[in-house]
Amino acid sequence: MFGGKMSSLGKKLIRRRVVDLSSEETRFARCLSTLDLIALGVGSTLGAGVYVLTGEVAKDTAGPSIILCFLLAALSSILAGLCYAEFGARVPKTGSAYLYSYVTVGEIWAFTTGWNLILSYVIGTASVARAWSAAFDNIIGNQISTFFMNKTALHLPGVLAERPDFFALILIALLTALLTFGVSESALVNKIFTAVNLLVLAFVFIAGCIKGDIKNWQLTVEDYINLTDSDDPEEVRIKSFGSGGFVPFKLEGVLMGAATCFYAFVGFDCIATTGEEARNPQRSIPIGIIVSLLICFVAYFGVSAALTLMVPYFLLNKESPLPEAFKAVGWEPARYAVAIGSLCALSTSLLGSMFPMPRVIYAMAEDGLLFKFLSRINSRTKTPLLATITSGMLAAVLAFLLDLKDLVDLMSIGTLLAYSLVAVCVLILRYQSEQLNSPKAMEMLELNGNEEERVVMNPNIAATGTKQKETLSFAALFSPSADTPTALSGRIVYVCASIMAALVTAICVVLTVGANALKEGSEVCILGLVVLLVALLIVTIIIWRQPQSNVRLNFKVPFLPLLPLCSIFVNILLMVQLSTGTWVRFAVWMAVGFLIYFGYGIRNSVEGKNAKELRSSRTENPLHHPGMELSPGAAAI
Repeated sequence: MFGGKMSSLGKKLIRRRVVDLSSEETRFARCLSTLDLIALGVGSTLGAGVYVLTGEVAKDTAGPSIILCFLLAALSSILAGLCYAEFGARVPKTGSAYLYSYVTVGEIWAFTTGWNLILSYVIGTASVARAWSAAFDNIIGNQISTFFMNKTALHLPGVLAERPDFFALILIALLTALLTFGVSESALVNKIFTAVNLLVLAFVFIAGCIKGDIKNWQLTVEDYINLTDSDDPEEVRIKSFGSGGFVPFKLEGVLMGAATCFYAFVGFDCIATTGEEARNPQRSIPIGIIVSLLICFVAYFGVSAALTLMVPYFLLNKESPLPEAFKAVGWEPARYAVAIGSLCALSTSLLGSMFPMPRVIYAMAEDGLLFKFLSRINSRTKTPLLATITSGMLAAVLAFLLDLKDLVDLMSIGTLLAYSLVAVCVLILRYQSEQLNSPKAMEMLELNGNEEERVVMNPNIAATGTKQKETLSFAALFSPSADTPTALSGRIVYVCASIMAALVTAICVVLTVGANALKEGSEVCILGLVVLLVALLIVTIIIWRQPQSNVRLNFKVPFLPLLPLCSIFVNILLMVQLSTGTWVRFAVWMAVGFLIYFGYGIRNSVEGKNAKELRSSRTENPLHHPGMELSPGAAAI
């Protein structure tokens, strides 16, 4: 009896979402163009980091080779972006990584992803609001902070901030009101701020080309001594100057800088939450993600090049690199343009954090995993009104009271976990025999498609002679006979993808925890790493040998399984770099989430209720409910 209950619980945890794509009807307003999505992605990704992060990384980590750091970081982000783009073409629905996980790997992983996305967006909104407040306060001579410091005092180190931030509270309230008015109004404001930000960054790049000096990429020890006018000991000189030239801190500096710069590209995933608000989501979402990442790379590349051309990297001011750089070349009034650009960047970044947050909450509430009242859509504005107000209030309270410095790293876990799961989902779904179908798609294929595509989209129409029982064998692993995915090949890929994720995690832990031992040539660590790499190679080859789906999509990730594997590796490697304290806070947040899920969500899941109704009626429709017969990891629409 106990075994039966555990089996029933296990089935509930891995049940997958059945999405109906037979109709394009939605409770949202379809009003966003491709340009709107690009502006949303650029605004959310190209935040104030471009005005601060470039100086910090260039001075302490990479020097002029910061442009290589941004190149590597952009390539890593594009790996995740490509995976999001394919799912945007497959499942043009609201929910982003949460929905993608739900239709592929099951309910518990979907809840974990969605719960962490909510955390990321809430903390991101609160921290950006505080940064906006601080930037504006700095422009007006710290009048706001001085006033409230004398009137109020709440400071509790590590928890409460030194003073309540009323300005951040008001700012979040205003943007929450803007989001409740409607998505088209929010998109218009975002486009205006993004355009101003890009114009300021273009001005910075042009100014750098005019006032810059290529010699600042070819500095020597003599230049360092002359420019700093100091007799620092060699240890101090190496720390601040390195070896000079274009790559002063060698390959290690480039890689460390790339890891830091990776977070500068976080934010494009908000585009994936617009599946039910874009006019043509299957085309606009892939284009929006890829184009916005390319624009952000060009912006980061241009600003970092201009900055290091204008000022020697070891003389950069980490707190305000661009204003000080313009001051050094005699263009001090340009600091006002930089101030305007940074406020616009913070505004779009804030809007980019607040826009997807209620949509993820809405998607989870609509599926019954969060409280149902959060899924209500306002009939006039076509926005998730209660989810928007609730999430805005939560972010406003955090921004008003808390010291967020210790919580910001939690954003990274949620984002990187989502990136990793989306890559795994793409890998699994591409090799399944049952694809994302709908009656409308099947009808179009019957009219226009060839026989091969009809069989791939619906294997039930295959000739009965091909329906022979498959058995697992060495040949099925490395030399399958079928040209199209089968139930067995789908199971093989599902299991291998799970093993791959575990192996990549183990490799990243060894590379991080045993880094010193590997440098010292520890035989045990080297042998363990080699064994893990060989096992990973074998699993990758097995997946590569399985037949892929030939279903047409507007966009597909190329070079499977290598690109998803690289994306998973980069994301997990960055996750294991986070501190122990961050993981403890993550565990506390997940404990709260699982209390909600096991106390409410698992019993109120819409998928669970649909499955019960299906069993009670003892009727089965293969087009609308094929999920009951799917191989592991397949998704049914």
